Amino acid sequence: MSEHESRLEILRFGKMLHERGLIAATDGNISVRLNEVSILVTPTCISKGMMSTEDLLVVDMQGRKVSGFRDVTSEIGMHMTIYRMRPDVNAIVHAHPPTATGFAACGLALDQALISEVLLSLGSVPLARYATPGTSELSEALEPFIPDHDAVLMANHGVVTCGCDLMQAYMNMETVEHFAKIALVVRQLGCERPLAAEQVTKLQEMRQRIQHYKSELRTRA
Repeated sequence: MSEHESRLEILRFGKMLHERGLIAATDGNISVRLNEVSILVTPTCISKGMMSTEDLLVVDMQGRKVSGFRDVTSEIGMHMTIYRMRPDVNAIVHAHPPTATGFAACGLALDQALISEVLLSLGSVPLARYATPGTSELSEALEPFIPDHDAVLMANHGVVTCGCDLMQAYMNMETVEHFAKIALVVRQLGCERPLAAEQVTKLQEMRQRIQHYKSELRTRA
């Protein structure tokens, strides 16, 4: 995908995040890996649902601005840490989906084995300890979870998801919020019935096969 196409994709998914209530006001940020040395990222202090292609910035792998007239998001360090630790990741979405963020504010991970589809797509969604947004502490809090998870709750903050492309990173965010809503209903009904250990093991094996198949397809492409 060209840089121009990537800019249009960020605008598209930024608008979807805003319209679906996964972010509000100027919340959240999105980035896409352009190549081995540069990242396209949304700026600070702008609604992600009301951007133009000219609003986006290009930064280097240290998060320093290369081009663009706006200011780089203060949370660029979180994005760069994920890209450095995950060569397979080409896009990142950070948002504040209300239900999932509610779990994060309560100190609750979304790691219950309740829904087979969630186990297949994300595995589990762990909770990283609280760290001040825009600081190196936030990256440090996320680091233990980055290698093995495509979605992480951040205590008292929000959610960050990643993927092989922006479509996948966005869908992971939708999945997290959808699962959080289901988990909340389960808690309200008060009759949680998680999958058995052997059922979880089968789903984990299926997930590994699916990931391997997708990796092979990307390699061939």
